Amino acid sequence: MNELQSILDTYDAQRNSGARLMLATVVKVRGSTYRRPGARMLMSESGTTVGSISGGCLEADVFEKAKKSVLSGEPQMVVYDMVAEDDVWGLNQGCNGVITLLLEPVERERSATFEFVRTCFQQRRRGAMASVFRVDGEFKARIGTRLMMFDNGSISEDVRNPVLSAALAEDCRNALRTAHSAVKEYRFLEGVVEAFVEVIQPPVHVVVFGAGTDAIPVARLAKELGWRVTIVDHKPALATRERFPTADALVLARPEEIADKLSFTSDSVVMIMTHNFSHDFQLLRALLPVRPTYLGLLGPKKRTELLLQKIRESGLTPSSDQLERLHNPAGIDIGAESPEQIALSILAEIQAVLTNRGGGFLRDTPGPIHAPQL
Repeated sequence: MNELQSILDTYDAQRNSGARLMLATVVKVRGSTYRRPGARMLMSESGTTVGSISGGCLEADVFEKAKKSVLSGEPQMVVYDMVAEDDVWGLNQGCNGVITLLLEPVERERSATFEFVRTCFQQRRRGAMASVFRVDGEFKARIGTRLMMFDNGSISEDVRNPVLSAALAEDCRNALRTAHSAVKEYRFLEGVVEAFVEVIQPPVHVVVFGAGTDAIPVARLAKELGWRVTIVDHKPALATRERFPTADALVLARPEEIADKLSFTSDSVVMIMTHNFSHDFQLLRALLPVRPTYLGLLGPKKRTELLLQKIRESGLTPSSDQLERLHNPAGIDIGAESPEQIALSILAEIQAVLTNRGGGFLRDTPGPIHAPQL
């Protein structure tokens, strides 16, 4: 399950229990760190946790610090410097970075963050959230205050300073436009404010055409990644809950019925594995003009060349951009043979496409594993 969705579910289950909850969020990193900005861990006073903010070396200390934050009732910034030789967190840990966390008590009056994320997920909308985590000097602002913006520009906030609010709103708009989170520093005459401007993306939604045996591990592994999964097939005996217990939706439809039952955009992720030439022809003809982010097709290149030839003969000439989004044979080359291995290959390629990465060996990467933080 998506980590943020797991945190939401745990929050929903415990918010009326009377148990005190604490949230730790990675808001800034420097150097080599296990988790990136946006990683979260929800903690209860009993010691249960959901999510993670490191590889395991910080969680226990973060929990103790978070309990103090609950007692004070105020959010606080905590910095773990694992570069300094005299810092116990850096000694013999194999780490070489600095992690900045925002620790917050989770209270009813501070539930707006959870509701904002929930709305983004449920309505499949993109949002941007600016969280203040550092205030230096005499500037009038509080750690933990936020400005949240939906993709239509509507804003919810508890930032009281109009100058800071305007700056945060502008950076949220930029984040929505570029789809990139960033740490921003604002310098005023009265002091300095730092905020984490985070893009909230709904979980990846992958639509799989074909409910054959090879689609089962694709659906299962996609759910392990926290993605939403829709299985589409025209055979009731195949598209069943028994075969696909983790799928979010099962759609019974023939290719010619797809337009009435499903909608697709340039953000869509689609995998075609019907093993039916006629069905693949109809699906490709309908989906190529949509230019989905990822359009995968199972089968050899010669079969696809014949499909594209038939599509051109039908009156549709796919553009180079449309063909660039078609991945065939689907997957990355890991020597996959079994259905499970093929599913891993396909999902790895989808992940690489979504993050604009090449999918090669990390050892061949000349720079850092992660893209530099803006």
